[in-house]
Amino acid sequence: MRSIRRGDSGPAVAEIRSILVGLELLEAAGEVFDDAMDSAVRAFQQNRGLGVDGLVGDETWGALDASRWRLGARTLFHSVPDALVGEDVHALQERLLEMGFDPGRADSIYGARTARAVAQFQREVGLTSDGSCGPRTMKALRQLGRKVVGGRPQWLREAEAFRQAGTNLVGKTIVIDAGHGGGDDTGVVVPDGPLRWTEADLVFDLAARLEGRLAAAGMRVHLTRGPHPAAPMSGADRAALANSLGADLLISLHLDGHTNETAEGVATYHYGTGSGLSSTVGERLANLVQREIVVRTGMSDCRIHAKTWELLRLTRMPAVRVDLGYLTSPADRDRLINPMFREQIVEAILAAVQRMYYPVEADVPTGSIDVRQLRMALANRA
Repeated sequence: MRSIRRGDSGPAVAEIRSILVGLELLEAAGEVFDDAMDSAVRAFQQNRGLGVDGLVGDETWGALDASRWRLGARTLFHSVPDALVGEDVHALQERLLEMGFDPGRADSIYGARTARAVAQFQREVGLTSDGSCGPRTMKALRQLGRKVVGGRPQWLREAEAFRQAGTNLVGKTIVIDAGHGGGDDTGVVVPDGPLRWTEADLVFDLAARLEGRLAAAGMRVHLTRGPHPAAPMSGADRAALANSLGADLLISLHLDGHTNETAEGVATYHYGTGSGLSSTVGERLANLVQREIVVRTGMSDCRIHAKTWELLRLTRMPAVRVDLGYLTSPADRDRLINPMFREQIVEAILAAVQRMYYPVEADVPTGSIDVRQLRMALANRA
């Protein structure tokens, strides 16, 4: 859909305004996307972990539509092929996680795994285990307290899975996602004299370099796209591809852009809503990637952030998105167009991936891994 923005008017704007009024982010209904509505949309995006741009595109509209529902307002059940989606589903998933059941990631989608977790809960409390959440199940959920203590349930499960996987990279599967690409989706574009630098081209070069280095370390590596795909892919498409491959990790590469040329630096994003329960081992991966890049390249540290973007929310493995500098910044751009600097970024990400598989108690200082040794160790085993 075309993004709805400030200055637009009509029935679509009226529907969005009515949702924002119901959320108490906007005072008055109407059919005009004015300054007050722009501020309300940005506040909603900030609260939901979306990109804050004031535009109502597919992801923001999906989040607005999901926000209509509160837990208990409707019966929830596993529907095929169109699963129920809403903030009520997210609240149920987090409640189940608190109680020690495993609906998977709290992704707001009432899928088969959530239905199984509900059915398990129903069996334990003596209800009919049909996997649907109606009034009787809701009553039982409200009567019982939190069972899991000592950490975030999803973090504990995924951390244990990584501990059991061992420190060796050989045989592990990673998906490298080069952002944008396909059709007219070039991402950030900056003319530079006779040259024209595009985000899509630069991040694909980085992805291809990273593919070679990770493969040399023994990993099975998949790219989500080639250098010139015929059509753009959505975040949901990229997540579905990674899920179908049974990947252990996903790293998405992007560049940023801003009207202010002084904006510069690297930032890394993981899935999270701010409540804590929905954060995963992706948060640890984001920390490692961010720190290794900052230390090894000297780029400005824009830190890590929790987001609910589809690519991060719908993947079933730890996933991060890395914005590797601002193409609109002369300082960042001069570095990013240098192949040797891109190699430094690749080495930093490779070191972070290796550290992901070290137990926390056996981790090493940032910047201390000699990534050349990873390839040499594999060659010696061969």
